[in-house]
Amino acid sequence: MAGPRIAHATLKGPSVVKEILIGLSLGLAAGSVWKMHHWNEQRKARTFYDLLEKGEISVVAAEE
Repeated sequence: MAGPRIAHATLKGPSVVKEILIGLSLGLAAGSVWKMHHWNEQRKARTFYDLLEKGEISVVAAEE
């Protein structure tokens, strides 16, 4: 009296190469986004200090 045989999906272990490639690609994508953000912040700071040096802006509040 054996029950009906059901085809189950056989579970395999994680593929090491696939895990490495996914981790590498996610790391590179996150690093690229962080680097672009950092470059943008550097550009804003450099622009601020250039304008400050030229005298076009001031950090002192204007007296009325």
